[in-house]
Amino acid sequence: MRENLVGFLLGALEEPDDVRVKAALSDPRDGATIRRDLDLLRKSLQPLERDRGNDPPPPGLASRTLAFVQAHATESRHTMLSPAVDAPITPGGARVWLDRTIMAAAALAASVLVAPLLLDAITESRARRAERNLQKISNGLQGYAESHRFYPTPPDSGPLSRAGLYAPTLVSEHRLVADDGTVLVPGARRGRTKDFRVPSLEELRGAVGTPQFEKLVKTMGGDFGYTLGHRDAEGRLVPNLNHRREHHPIMADAPDSCCEKSSNHPGGIHYILFEDGRVTRVFLDGLHDDGDHLYRNEDGETAAADHPEDAVIGDSHHQP
Repeated sequence: MRENLVGFLLGALEEPDDVRVKAALSDPRDGATIRRDLDLLRKSLQPLERDRGNDPPPPGLASRTLAFVQAHATESRHTMLSPAVDAPITPGGARVWLDRTIMAAAALAASVLVAPLLLDAITESRARRAERNLQKISNGLQGYAESHRFYPTPPDSGPLSRAGLYAPTLVSEHRLVADDGTVLVPGARRGRTKDFRVPSLEELRGAVGTPQFEKLVKTMGGDFGYTLGHRDAEGRLVPNLNHRREHHPIMADAPDSCCEKSSNHPGGIHYILFEDGRVTRVFLDGLHDDGDHLYRNEDGETAAADHPEDAVIGDSHHQP
């Protein structure tokens, strides 16, 4: 089981292995030891987070470093052959010092090259896990639409009229597991939260009017945003029908506070789920290329659209 802990931590496991690790972590006999090992691995990887988004090393850095080492080694050999009178150096001692210097420099050069590659591997593993999670949510949404003839749709108004209501709706129908992390993106803002759990509709309704309710609506949708739908000519919110349009988004990485992009992934990656169940990866420079802003309607607001062809994705707390 321990050989899968790194993959579990990076979100790189296939679902069967992921389920087995989660079962092992909750095992009453061995779970405490495995959780301790997992915490140790998590702490060991934390320093790499500081380099998130940093510029890559300049081209040719490794070759210049090795050239410097070679030049320094030649210089040291000349010094060893002509030592100062008051500071004699034995050939054996000089060779040891030289070998250690070369090894240290080579290790430094290797770390400069390897660290970005490791960060890239971690980023890609997390991105793949996010894509798989979004596909799992899609399966739940499709099942809901087949039963109800429309996707989960928040009320027209009131405190429960929030984009993130899709998650408690799926949890209450047992189409989504409340605490398995499916609505989270590894390494993102809520993906870093321990013991995250999607509330049921009953829990959410019971919390209305309390400080706990405000906390729930901000997080219940996880790291993904959901469609805010559109309103008809009379201003009424229309149910989110499944027309299986391949160009119409219903979910995506949740927008950040500026509602211009998502901060879930480094490098500007965004995952978008369309009505037909297709998940695509889009980079920031192509996010709004077709003129249809993913996070704002045609009036520039993060709210329901005025017609069915305008797709708007809102964060958990956004109201139509």
